[in-house]
Amino acid sequence: MQQIIEQLFDNKPEKYTADHFAVFTKFREALNKGEVRAAEPDASQESGWRVNGWVKKGILLGFRLGSIVDMSIDASRQPFFDKSTYPVHQFTVADGVRIVPGGSSIRDGSYIGRGVTCMPPMYVNVGAHVEDGTMIDSHALVGSCAQVGRNCHISAAAQIGGVLEPVGALPVIIEDEVLLGGNTGVYEGTVVKKGAVLGTGTILNRSTPVYDLVRGRIYKATDEQPLVIPEGAVLVAGSRAVTIGPGRDWGISIYTAVIVKYRDDKTGARVQLEDLLR
Repeated sequence: MQQIIEQLFDNKPEKYTADHFAVFTKFREALNKGEVRAAEPDASQESGWRVNGWVKKGILLGFRLGSIVDMSIDASRQPFFDKSTYPVHQFTVADGVRIVPGGSSIRDGSYIGRGVTCMPPMYVNVGAHVEDGTMIDSHALVGSCAQVGRNCHISAAAQIGGVLEPVGALPVIIEDEVLLGGNTGVYEGTVVKKGAVLGTGTILNRSTPVYDLVRGRIYKATDEQPLVIPEGAVLVAGSRAVTIGPGRDWGISIYTAVIVKYRDDKTGARVQLEDLLR
């Protein structure tokens, strides 16, 4: 499958055949089952993760193969038009996924583990991989190719960026038991390690350093490596003073994320998901 997908992506044929569509359908089903994924754990990598570029090529290939079709349930009341290769993900009760009524959408070609709870309205894009027991709250986004671990809490209005292109770029990674507070945002291939907590409104991306008040360190992305948030870190939205030029004279500060502590038993008790909610 990998060889065929890479060949089709790198050398576009004059016409796509039934065999090409069959390969893509098999590939999309493998994404749905979690058998292939855009990124996976790799202890040999500094970030702990490696990107599977051929999988991202396969997802992009699906957009080439598809044509725009009418996907409306009721075209007169609420029309929907999208690529034929990416319909809405189909579930049954046996999948063990809780999708609360109210306007959520999960695109085909994404993996949703058992015990995941989807509160309306939320959205999961193609290539995303969400492990067992995670809650995705209202107005939250899991972007294309984002990887989300087990027993995470993606709070209301949290935004997890995708990174589908370029194919060699690591997507956003949220490891197990992470809490993303309301209105948080994680973008541009950032890796949030196991058990970290992002307080309300915290934003992480490649451009903004993170200041660790506990360990006396500054975490930054580089050209080769993403921003990596340490395991168990508790972050809040903060600011740092501009110390040169007009910004200093005007008393301006700019946004940054700050690690104020590391997770302990008290923190864990405050952020755990109650079993009753599941």
